[in-house]
Amino acid sequence: MITPQEYPILEFDTNRTAKLNPTNYVDKKLDTDKLIITFFPEVINKLMAQNRIAPHTHIGGENPFDIYHFTDEPDILIVLGQVGCPSCAGNLDLFNAFGITKVMFCGGGGVLDRNIEVGQLLLVDGAIRDEGFSFHYVEPSRCIYTDPAVTDKIAAYLDANSVPYLRGITWTTDAIFRETADRVEMRRQEGAKIVEMEQSGCIAVAQFRGFAYGALIYGGDDLASEEWSERGWRSREGVRFDLVNLCRKLVRII
Repeated sequence: MITPQEYPILEFDTNRTAKLNPTNYVDKKLDTDKLIITFFPEVINKLMAQNRIAPHTHIGGENPFDIYHFTDEPDILIVLGQVGCPSCAGNLDLFNAFGITKVMFCGGGGVLDRNIEVGQLLLVDGAIRDEGFSFHYVEPSRCIYTDPAVTDKIAAYLDANSVPYLRGITWTTDAIFRETADRVEMRRQEGAKIVEMEQSGCIAVAQFRGFAYGALIYGGDDLASEEWSERGWRSREGVRFDLVNLCRKLVRII
């Protein structure tokens, strides 16, 4: 059921069946339920070159992509994420239709606190919903939160293995070129530690479909200072490689 509102984005529809559903694209389930979504293409390339991952499934269409499996752990899949909620979270809905029920996300984001160093990990508790995708999956709210049972499992593993991290919410936005000074300060005051473009949508899909989802994002470029600074965050190959390997451990326990 849908109730008309002043703004279309607030017209949440409780009907769980759409005209086109992810299951329309699935003729055969994947042979595992565990997936890592990463935004580190150089890590994918390195793992391929070392024969540590191999092609598993090709997803065709107008924006084709490949899913890989780890050669020493073939029940763990990895895929390169696509930017923004419609692409990344939309694909996540498709992955769930293929049988994926345990997902770890790892990426980077702009820091809203200058004290967050490049490479520092944020365990995502939730996200400010400054985008449009999530409102089609979960009724309107200012923030959306991860399943605490899942996030607590991740935190317990990090604590037990002495992995330093922060825990908190992100700010998810569609508009990378509209992160103004006033908006950055407002989101920082609301408690967001990092800005990125996928979390609220991915969390919404996981809530709607009912599967385990966790995310680790490392501190990247600086939006907290007077002038934006890239801080060389995309060149932190060690951090990015280690984060993928950490997610291999975590996807088994969530």
